[in-house]
Amino acid sequence: MYQKNALSQLDQIAAHAPTAMQAFIAFDQAALAAGALDVKTKELIALAVAHTTQCIYCIDLHNTNARKNGATDAEIAEVILVAAALRAGGAVAHGTHCF
Repeated sequence: MYQKNALSQLDQIAAHAPTAMQAFIAFDQAALAAGALDVKTKELIALAVAHTTQCIYCIDLHNTNARKNGATDAEIAEVILVAAALRAGGAVAHGTHCF
């Protein structure tokens, strides 16, 4: 299902809901801008979340951005495993509702 060229269809969303799309883009840019956390840290967080939500588009984007901002292979590997641990932990925690 992953087709990077499908992202060109974002223009269709923007054409049909321009105000909301502009607000989303502004929010996204503000959230990922340097602040109390530097951009590399924010991109690593975004990469972990992308692995948790399993959005391949986000994984690609935030992996690229994290690396552009100095993330190392070791940092990327740890982020992936933190995301995996949290996802597994959620399954275990929800499992308590079965008893």
